[in-house]
Amino acid sequence: MTKLFSFFFLTLFSLTIFSQELYTPRNIKKTFEKQTRSKDGKPGKNYWQNGGNYAIDFAVNPDSKTISGKETIDYSNNSPDSLKTLVIRFVNNVHKPTSPRGSRVSKDFLSDGLTIKSLSVNGADYKVNSENWETLYELKLTTALLPKSKNQIKIVWEYPLSKESGREGQIDENTFFCAYAYPRISVYDDYNGWDKLPHNGRNEFYNDFNNYEVSISVPKNYIVYATGVLKNAEEVLQPKALSRFKKSLTSDEIIHVATKEHIQAKKITLQNAQNTWKFSASNITDFTFGVSSTYVWDASSVQLNSKKVSVQATYNAGTADFEKYVEWQKYCIKWFSENWPGIEYPFPTMTAFQGFADMEYPMMVNDTAIPDNFADSRQTVDHEIAHTYFPFFMGINETSYAFMDEGWATALEYLIGEAENGKEFNDKMFTDFRVKRYINDPSTEEDQPVISLSTQVSGSGYGNNSYIKPALSYLALKDLLGDDLFKKALHHYMNTWSGKHPIPWDYFNTMNAGSGKDLTWFWQNWFFSNHYIDLKLDSAKVSGQNLVLNIDNVGGFAIPFDVDITFTDGTVSKKHFTPEVWKTNSTYETAVSVSKKVKSVQLNGGIYLDYTPDDNLITL
Repeated sequence: MTKLFSFFFLTLFSLTIFSQELYTPRNIKKTFEKQTRSKDGKPGKNYWQNGGNYAIDFAVNPDSKTISGKETIDYSNNSPDSLKTLVIRFVNNVHKPTSPRGSRVSKDFLSDGLTIKSLSVNGADYKVNSENWETLYELKLTTALLPKSKNQIKIVWEYPLSKESGREGQIDENTFFCAYAYPRISVYDDYNGWDKLPHNGRNEFYNDFNNYEVSISVPKNYIVYATGVLKNAEEVLQPKALSRFKKSLTSDEIIHVATKEHIQAKKITLQNAQNTWKFSASNITDFTFGVSSTYVWDASSVQLNSKKVSVQATYNAGTADFEKYVEWQKYCIKWFSENWPGIEYPFPTMTAFQGFADMEYPMMVNDTAIPDNFADSRQTVDHEIAHTYFPFFMGINETSYAFMDEGWATALEYLIGEAENGKEFNDKMFTDFRVKRYINDPSTEEDQPVISLSTQVSGSGYGNNSYIKPALSYLALKDLLGDDLFKKALHHYMNTWSGKHPIPWDYFNTMNAGSGKDLTWFWQNWFFSNHYIDLKLDSAKVSGQNLVLNIDNVGGFAIPFDVDITFTDGTVSKKHFTPEVWKTNSTYETAVSVSKKVKSVQLNGGIYLDYTPDDNLITL
């Protein structure tokens, strides 16, 4: 009777665990109630998002190392709410001594920050004290922005470029990377209202989709590289340089638009005192630019199914890996378009800028040179261009849910790496760089649930929750569903939420719908648990023509794995098991048919490195 009761209780407990709904925060539940989001993963019938048209005039002063600008923002409040305040964000105020930061910084990192010279909203002028601004400022409005209204904000400002360059700042005396270089309206969304999370220098970004018309004024001989399409090349380039640039827009060859000799002879830009470069970019989450009077300029194009993409790179002459960058970028853009994720690169340009950030921006990357390790350098550009899809094609809230973009970029980095380097080399590079630091660290912070808000985890816990753990979950799901169904579900998710702001529950629900499967158990396992990677081969016994195996999933993550069976004649047989075996239980028994005498059995997780590998092997 006791055994029967125990069996009944365990069965009931298992059914309860695997049929329960995912934990959903109260603010997310409200989006379902308001029908801005839906449980089938699609935007609800009342879905909305705000955005704007930004007309910005920048001026770069290389002598004072300052950026000044004026902008007109035509801002659409598409929400059903009257906005009594306006949250304005300026990320680069992270350099102010008084701004909160996630880590210590050097003196060269610090600056005075943003100076607001004038600010108006719908014609009403506001007096603001820039000393009070950190990375965001909440402006109390005299007149609210009405629901479904069009509004105009005008701002004039300036700020100094940080001497220490990271994601932005001075790269050298004549080269500057100008990211996050303008005040912008923070996101107002359907689940949090105004995004008031300060930027601390570690977490990344969450921005509206906007349209940009931008002019950038620089002295002669400075070349400007930016998000979007250069609209007035004939107004800033000398004829021969213009001819080379235009040729690059359609050529498959790598065109040296500006060589070291061209730069030194001042044969690139028109010799006006100032040149104004104009760029246009549509339906994009940010605008970034860089300037240099010394960097060389390579360019080419890559043909995709529906368009040619302009591919450019700018760098210090003689930098060995950057001399390969245009070639690598072209391969990367085409491979991502045709393989994984298998959605065409959505933008007209991609420019790589040599810097110190290893960071993505819309249609740009800022990468550190690694001239003595081409594989490492190429892995970096692969990862950063993968971000094209997450968070730029899809407007991911990186600040709160970094795993929704960094995890995917890391998974895509792995998939393209195998095509570039072969499986053996790629697996070693990936595990050495990504997996070992995670799995060999048994500290509590490593086992926090992936669903944890990215703002609430720190140190290596932040890094591994954002990058490798979610990447392994996406690759495990690919193994579980198989390539065809996984791609079908992934495309359903990406196409449903392109140009919008998905959150994790939209991902879970959309992938369920796209795959036609209830994957609740998988999401529970990978995102809402304290699991880690640790399998144990409890027993291995030969019974007649069968090898009977008992495997315990000690760590808990639903990972794919192989069983490697070595026979006494030296031959090895492999049998693959998908994460499906962990759907209902943390132990698994299976029988493998064998026709020869078995010498040993070993569990092999591949890139899913085991925390205690010594208990993965049994010698018979």
